[in-house]
This record gives sequence, C-alpha cells and structure tokens, in this order.
Amino acid sequence: MTSTHETDVVIIGAGPVGLFGVFECGMLRMKCHVVDTLEAHGGQCAALYPDKPIYDIPGFPRIDAGDLVNNLVRQAAPFAPVYHLGRTVAGLTPHGDQGFSVLLSDGKSIVCRAVIIAAGGGKLVPNRPPIPGIEAYEGQGVLYRVANLEALRGKRVVIAGGGDSAVDWANGLVGVAQHIMVVHRRPKFRAAPAAVEAMMRSVGEGLVELVTPFQLAALDGSNGKVETVTVADESGQTRELQADILLALFGIASHLGPIADWGLRLHHQQIDVTPHTCETSIPGVYAVGDIAGYKGKLKLILTGFAEAASAAHAIFSRVHPDEVLHMEHSTTVGIPVS
Repeated sequence: MTSTHETDVVIIGAGPVGLFGVFECGMLRMKCHVVDTLEAHGGQCAALYPDKPIYDIPGFPRIDAGDLVNNLVRQAAPFAPVYHLGRTVAGLTPHGDQGFSVLLSDGKSIVCRAVIIAAGGGKLVPNRPPIPGIEAYEGQGVLYRVANLEALRGKRVVIAGGGDSAVDWANGLVGVAQHIMVVHRRPKFRAAPAAVEAMMRSVGEGLVELVTPFQLAALDGSNGKVETVTVADESGQTRELQADILLALFGIASHLGPIADWGLRLHHQQIDVTPHTCETSIPGVYAVGDIAGYKGKLKLILTGFAEAASAAHAIFSRVHPDEVLHMEHSTTVGIPVS
C-alpha cells in the first residue's frame, strides 16, 4: 500500500457539509479524499444525535440526522470519494507550485491542489464528569452520545445534565427505556421551554424521574457494565440509583487541533474566509460550515451547503487551469461521472 495518495481536493471533515462538498466538487470533475477523526461519516449529526429530527433542510419538512447523513453519502458515492476515517490531519505543507501535501496521523500523506476545511467546530471531545474510574465503563455502561436508540430499549437509564441534549433524550427515551432518571444539580433546566414542558409532563405521568438537586459522585459495576450510580447533594447526602446505563451529557468541547498551527487567520475559534469564495488567508485553502467565519455568518446547515458549492467553484480553476467554468445546473448536465 502506497504511503502517498494524489487527488484534486482534500476535504477535512466528513460531516454533512464536507459530504456535500464531495458532491459539489464531483459535479465539477474534481476528485476528493475526505479525512475525519471519527470512525464513521456524519460528524456531529451522527456522533451526537443520529435519531434527532432536523426541520430546516429544504424539501424535507422533517428528516432524522442519521438519514440525512446516509442520503449525503449516497449523493457523493457516484464520484468515488476516498475516505480516511478514524484519522486526523497532522500537518499541511506546500507541494509544488500550487499544491499541498496533507499529512495524516497514520503517517500517510495526500498530495492535492486545494484543501477544504469542513471540520464543524473542530475536533469534538465530550466533557467527562469527574468520577473516579469512569474510563473503565466508557463505551459500554457510560455513554456520551446515543448512536443506537434501540440499544437502550428496556434499560434503566440515568441521564446526567441540564441542557438541551439531556432534556431531549429524556423525552426521546420515553417508551423505549424501562426507567429514566434525570440527574441535575438544580431543578431548573437550560433547555428549550417546550422540551422542558414535555419532560415535566412525563415526570407528572411517572414516565421520567427527576433526581434533583444532585450531582454524580460514583459508579459501581463490573466488566464495563454499570450497576449503580451514586449521586450526592450539596450537603453530602448520597443516593444510589440502580441503572444499566449512565448517559452523561455535559456538552462537547471542540478545538481546532493542528489546524490552529497552520497560520490561518482566526477569530473566536473560527477561520476567517472571503465570503464569496470561502478562501482562507492561505491561498488554496478554504473553510466551510461552522468553522468558517465572516460578517453576517449564519450558523445553519444550509449555509454550509451553499459555502461548499462556492468553495468548489472557486477551486475549479486550480484543478482545471486551462478551462473556463461555465455555470450549469444539475438538471441539465446530470451526474458527470468520468
């Protein structure tokens, strides 16, 4: 297996915007390699809420995040993208007159004409609660996201957190989990009022149990399986909750990782770009989606889709310098697979 790949465009991030970038580049006869630190496509949509509905995708009154990702993968498939999943980008160096060499964490490199950074908010790392020995349960008895709703069917689930994710999953697990317990340090939640009202109705009906004001204190179990979650209040009074799963939802921390060292112009963890091309302060490097910043930016998924199209069109002349780009619609040209 060669340690060096060659392609037209390297896309950093296999979330929805990165996947759509593959399609947009493909429509312009540009091949892509896609790198993502996660082991699967979809970025935050797949990692955090694959079963949650999205309502602002044009043409879809409602679509689950996981289904949107699957559709985008199928949409990109005719252009044969090469995915490097479970890997990070370790470095970026100039290559030749107008190209780049992208170094991956596995030691391989990809030579390309342009780079599109579609890394969302950066590398996502769950905020881990300070419980001694929690690492031994992670991935089995302790979860930081719900990748498979059915895996929680009939389980006793402790949800820890007071934000949107905690309240949404308290509502989403009604009728799925055997028993739902929501642990929060105070009785007031930092979530959408309608979602909190729905959860409180479930509390009143005995479908959800509120465990407030308490915080996580300890775990007990064996072989990665949780049996008891111990919680404590401010006075030190403790309570033991019989549980199968601890769903710890204390938010996600994000950071740019090695991208922050590339010399890009940054502002508040976003990469400054020229709006109409999405080109960064480094010629040939583009940023799209939540990681891209400019005046008037709307952090919406549809904005990211439009930015992916703009970047692809701006890159065309780098990959096909002797051709003139004529704007054509997909309804006219179809899928121009070479």
